[in-house]
Amino acid sequence: MVTTTNDTPSLVQPESDRFRTLYLMSLAQPQATRSRERYAVAKRLFDVIGSALLVALLSPMMLVIAVVIKATSNGPAVLVQERVGQGGRVFLFYKFRSMYDNPDRTTDERFARDYINGEPNPAAKWEGVFKPANDKRVTPVGRFLRKASLDELPQLFNVLAGDMSLVGPRPSMPYEVEVYKPWHFRRLEVPPGLTGLAQIHGRSNLTFREIVKVDLEYIDQRSFLLDLRILLKTIPVVLSGRGAR
Repeated sequence: MVTTTNDTPSLVQPESDRFRTLYLMSLAQPQATRSRERYAVAKRLFDVIGSALLVALLSPMMLVIAVVIKATSNGPAVLVQERVGQGGRVFLFYKFRSMYDNPDRTTDERFARDYINGEPNPAAKWEGVFKPANDKRVTPVGRFLRKASLDELPQLFNVLAGDMSLVGPRPSMPYEVEVYKPWHFRRLEVPPGLTGLAQIHGRSNLTFREIVKVDLEYIDQRSFLLDLRILLKTIPVVLSGRGAR
């Protein structure tokens, strides 16, 4: 019932090697400590248990969402994209399709580059949210899924696989990392997250510079207690739809 497609097809291993080289050449190499190592083990255990429970609980809802997507527009229910994870490693990232099948991605790439570079673009902020304005590629069902953040639910399988964590910086597309400034690479010190500090402090209402600053604040202060606080604060943010795009 749930079919997939490669949204950005390429050879993952060469891409991963290239982004890892960029990461290692940056000033973003993490300083590991024993306390950090213990935290990483506890965090991974929590991720596995938490994501497994959520998958079991939400599987009926995910099945219904997949059926509705397939019934209302052509194309797969689940998209498989490439994203850049911890240390510059490229991984396959899952999300429910919210656009019509095979949309033109040049608009996304142009917007992402302008957004990351902080270039003024009057069309980039619409209804207080940074995104390509009046995006007609989004389906009616997809618009609802994005507003409710339900399109992100398949990423629970990324968490189970170890490519992502429940909490961390949101993962970037390869073409976004291509235009990272050196200090942006510190976002790759930790596994990307399903939610993060930036998601509870404005989400898409933030500039990319603001997002990176918040992500680095999380990386410097991360702890099990902070992760729990972020997860709890994510619930009202998602329910309200603030900053969703």
